[in-house]
Amino acid sequence: MSILAKIFTWWDGATIGTLLNSWRNGIEVGHDAQGNRYFKGKKPGAQGQERRWVIYNGANDASRVPAEWHGWLHGAFEDAPESNLPPPRIWEVDYTPNATGTAGAYRPAGALEKGGVRARATGDYEAWSPDQ
Repeated sequence: MSILAKIFTWWDGATIGTLLNSWRNGIEVGHDAQGNRYFKGKKPGAQGQERRWVIYNGANDASRVPAEWHGWLHGAFEDAPESNLPPPRIWEVDYTPNATGTAGAYRPAGALEKGGVRARATGDYEAWSPDQ
């Protein structure tokens, strides 16, 4: 990414100001499998609470924060999530990003994006008409 884009864009990763603030006032706590980095403040905030934040690796989309790091960001536990997690279950699936609004979004049969043709109604359906 060019230096101008890094200075002026906030929607695709951190700006230079955010990176400098994180370097100066934060301590990196860890990172997740997607490359997002998590920080906590060196000093307590205004109400005495610890400030915590994330710098996304790519698009700034809150759905890209895994559940364990979401809990840490909101103060559910103090230590990094790796020390608080149970072992993964066999039925757990890997993260998939929210595809709403993209070409990969779910579109049922009959959706305009799929041609707008749906299966014909079966014989058990009868349309209502006001003169009945």
